[in-house]
Amino acid sequence: MADKKINIAIVDDSEVIRQRIADKLASMEGIEVVWQAEDLGSSFDGLNKKIPDAVILDIQLPSGSGIEFLEHIKHNHKGIVAIMLTNYPINQFRKKCIDAGADFFFDKTTEFEKVFCVLKSMLNEKTINSF
Repeated sequence: MADKKINIAIVDDSEVIRQRIADKLASMEGIEVVWQAEDLGSSFDGLNKKIPDAVILDIQLPSGSGIEFLEHIKHNHKGIVAIMLTNYPINQFRKKCIDAGADFFFDKTTEFEKVFCVLKSMLNEKTINSF
């Protein structure tokens, strides 16, 4: 399984949250953080450098909405798994994200660990499908 890996991008305006996610992912075999971004512009820059297998994405960004980035990746890179992780888990945001193509929508406060369960499942699926 060591040669099977998934590449992850993290988009969140909070350096603390990005670091917390990156630290947790660093302890997971087979998962690599390929870039991080704190705003919309650096998200597009990261995407131009490396297409990840999955993006962990916040809705509220200083220079725009994470939903705008979600729409872009789902339109141009349909294979990227989009995991929305937000402090704004209200139904209208959930609906807007799902309609825009989000694969998952989690509340940072109560569902943070679910992100890592999804990524473990992705890794397991990739390993099984490689046989």
